[in-house]
Amino acid sequence: MKKLSIAILLFSGVALFAACNGNNSNTSTSTSDSTNTTDTSTTAATNPDTMNTAGNAMIDENTKDFVNKAATGGMEEVELGNLAQQKATNQRLKDFGKMMVDDHTKANDELKTLAAKKSIDVPTAVTDDQRKDIDKLSKKSGADFDKAYENMMVDDHKKDIDEFKKAENKVNDNDIKNFAINTLPTLEKHLDSIQAIKSKK
Repeated sequence: MKKLSIAILLFSGVALFAACNGNNSNTSTSTSDSTNTTDTSTTAATNPDTMNTAGNAMIDENTKDFVNKAATGGMEEVELGNLAQQKATNQRLKDFGKMMVDDHTKANDELKTLAAKKSIDVPTAVTDDQRKDIDKLSKKSGADFDKAYENMMVDDHKKDIDEFKKAENKVNDNDIKNFAINTLPTLEKHLDSIQAIKSKK
């Protein structure tokens, strides 16, 4: 009878030991599964396919296109404004040219700063077509220059205003979009000014 009791106790001990080991194994598996889940979600949150080299969200083609057009357009306005200050016969046109240089230099610098933070390449020179227009205007003088500059400024600013308005819906980067929205009133002021100068003749 005593031997039977000892045998029962031993069997119970072995069963208890096995049960404990089974629970530890499950716990280890659960911990491992939990760790794996965390690693997966962390990896997904930092998916390199949605980031650029600076760690910013990828910039879409519409945003890049707007930055390119705004930058080259701004540089052209500065060059043409300098020409107007030198060659215009009308003092109001000379003053308008100075306003172009001041306002567009400020806007260009702001755009360059924003673009650099987002790793967007910004053109450093005007386009070939813009260079041809600048060279063509530089060959004019007197009243011919005044008339050509006025017409160019009206046409350019109408196009610029249209582009900046479209940017509000086309551009996906909020900072670049806000740049367009905040610069638009300045462009509208420029158009009003050049149209007023033109109408006074």
